[in-house]
Amino acid sequence: MAFKHLLYVFAFAALWITACAAAENVDIPEGNLTLQAKLYRPAGPGPFPAVVALHDCGGLRPAAMQQLYSEWVKALIADGFVVLFPDSFASRGFGSQCRVRQSKVRASRERVADANAARRWLQTQNFVRGDHISLLGWSSGGIAVLWAVRPNATPRDGADFRSAVALYPGCRRLRQTAWSARVPTLILIGAADDWTLASTCQQMVAGARGRSARAEIVVYPGAHHEFDRADSPLRLRTGLARTADPSGRAHRGTNPAARADALKRAPRWLAR
Repeated sequence: MAFKHLLYVFAFAALWITACAAAENVDIPEGNLTLQAKLYRPAGPGPFPAVVALHDCGGLRPAAMQQLYSEWVKALIADGFVVLFPDSFASRGFGSQCRVRQSKVRASRERVADANAARRWLQTQNFVRGDHISLLGWSSGGIAVLWAVRPNATPRDGADFRSAVALYPGCRRLRQTAWSARVPTLILIGAADDWTLASTCQQMVAGARGRSARAEIVVYPGAHHEFDRADSPLRLRTGLARTADPSGRAHRGTNPAARADALKRAPRWLAR
């Protein structure tokens, strides 16, 4: 009987998380643009802390939602977070930007504006704690996170993000601009990443010491780009617009140890 009861408890918990993880489509006004977004929220009235989640260069493709972002949504909801994914590309009529060299949706400009528009929208919702909204981003979305938390990017509306996590961002240009952060910021990246180099991000974080809010970096041994994908064998991608070298070639694939650590470490950081 005890075993059957345990199975019932696990089945109920799985159904609860699945039900909570159903996406709501929302429209967010941003100047002349209507920013399309997907909202995920825990059961109950809240108010809950929230996370603005910034997708990678591929956008919010169904495959990415299933293999990459869905586990993050489940983990964050289980920890009591509302999660909002603004779609920076589809909202402007664009598809994947991974092979576009001159993208019209820049991480340093348009995507920072999208992140702040999403934050302002969340702050108007009665189920969200307006004083606890953080940032999370992957790859080019991680780059946008790092631009958004710079001291000279402080929002003019008097509110701000609570903390930030960037997964495998490209740090070369940010390092050249003497990057620092105004809110606690965590970078998670693989030592074997040949798309965005861990060493560049390490140099950037080291250079920010003494003139930045708490900034930390975790480098996972043997992990490549998109190490947090679910069940994705290592494979080579070609024709990419921005890689560590001019070849346009880079690897991506699951690293189970890095993935497991990131899914625990990032929510703890965002909960602070």
